[in-house]
Order: sequence, then C-alpha cells, then structure tokens
Amino acid sequence: MKYFLGCELTYDIAANTTMILNVEVQRGSSQTIISERFVAPPGVEPQVHEVPETGNRYQRLHLLPGTSVIRYEAEVITSPTVHDPASVVDIAVTDLPFEVLNHLYPSRYCQSDRLARFAWREFGSIEGSFQKVTGICNWIFDHVDYIAGTSDGSTSALETFDYRAGVCRDFAHLGITLTRALGIPARYVSVYAFGLVPQDFHAIFEAYVGGRWYLFDATRLIPIDGVVRIAIGRDAADTAFSTFYGQLVDQPKKVWIDRLDGEALEAEWTTSAVSLG
Repeated sequence: MKYFLGCELTYDIAANTTMILNVEVQRGSSQTIISERFVAPPGVEPQVHEVPETGNRYQRLHLLPGTSVIRYEAEVITSPTVHDPASVVDIAVTDLPFEVLNHLYPSRYCQSDRLARFAWREFGSIEGSFQKVTGICNWIFDHVDYIAGTSDGSTSALETFDYRAGVCRDFAHLGITLTRALGIPARYVSVYAFGLVPQDFHAIFEAYVGGRWYLFDATRLIPIDGVVRIAIGRDAADTAFSTFYGQLVDQPKKVWIDRLDGEALEAEWTTSAVSLG
C-alpha cells in the first residue's frame, strides 16, 4: 500500500527553545520510504539521530523567538503481513527473546503489576495469547468511552481504568497494561493512520505473540492494516512526537495520510492478525 503522509507543526516561540521531534516514519522491511522531506525554519540546522534498538528517528532543533513552522512529508509503501489468528502459536515467557523482556515490565504509564489480578480474572481463561489480547481490546472498546478532553499527558492506565474514558493514547496504555499483566510483551506505537477522522497522530499498541509483533487498536477507529509506524516504546513517554525545553505556544497541527493506490484494506478486527514486521 502506498501513502503520501506528513505533518505541519507551528509554534510561537517566546524564548530560546530546544525541541526534539519524532515525526519521521521508521525504515524497515515492511515500510519502504520512497521519498521524504523535512523542512525546518529558516536558519535552523536540525541534528538527526536514529536509535538502532528501536528505529525511532529524531530531529533536534534550536528555535529562536518568533513563529516557527516545521514540515515533514513522505511517500511510503507498506507491506503488512496478515495471518489467521488461529495459526499464531503461544510462546512461554521462558522462551521469549531477551530483547522483548523489557516490554513485560511495568512502566511510567502502564502499571501492569497493579492490574494483574483483574487481568487474570477477566482474560486468563481465554485460550491462546493472541485471543487474550483480542479479548482485552474488546473489553476496552466495550467499557471505556472515547471522549476527547477527558485525559492529559499525565494520565496513566490506572486512571483510565478507573474513569473509563480517554483517547487513543489512553486506550493504548490500558491495552499494554493488561497485556503485560498476562505475561505477554506489549509496546506503545505512534503511527500515521489512514482513515482516522479527524486526522492526527494516532496511538496503538503491539503485542509479541507467535514470535513477532502484532498490531492492536482498541479504539477501532481505523483499519488496522492502514497504519504507518513512526515510533515504538514502553509507553508514550518514549514516543512523544514533540518534546521541548524552553517557552512556546503551539498552534493547531496539521497531520495527513492519503492513499496513492487503489488496494483494498481487508483486515478484520477479530479475524486477522496484522504485523508490520
């Protein structure tokens, strides 16, 4: 599937500010970047860094007082792998690769140790790891309301569980938390998401089952095979699209992703296991 995607970010800078952006799509066997362009404000020379362990790509900019407009755009081809969930075999914790073990542990926004009793009582009897994670997503969709403005950057999975409302970030955190509580590695994923209305950066999560990472989105706002991965991490603290040190006021951002081909998106929520490698 071929996409044209990107974002435009506008900031009113009140004092010298250092900004770290994470808006560029990841490179990989399932995501091929045909072309891309990052446009910084005039006179600003970004420092570029790609983290080998995650594939996350960062731009660090030093912004002076005034209005700064930053734009990123890319043409990307994705090749998601779609499996029958029944074919996804379980892997015991004792057999997991060491590199995924850190995604079993509690993290800042995903206190999996605090929800373990609920997770095992609610989902522990479901046969199969993939089916357990699907059951978690179904429960979140049925019991948590998607309401803008009900959470902020400090809201954790525990608070979302108690309040039963949130946005994509909160749905992803709660999904990760309950999945880890069952002994299944899970990680946070920021994406450009085709079909999302209104368009914005979107948060989903991946669970490591059957020897690979599979995509899950408890919001059900998008076709799960219609995403382009930006960044991965333990939770949102590792994947923020913008982090700044200074003083600024951000203006409404523009985010877009358009299809450049006519291929159909066919992955169904409960009958398809989708991976981006």
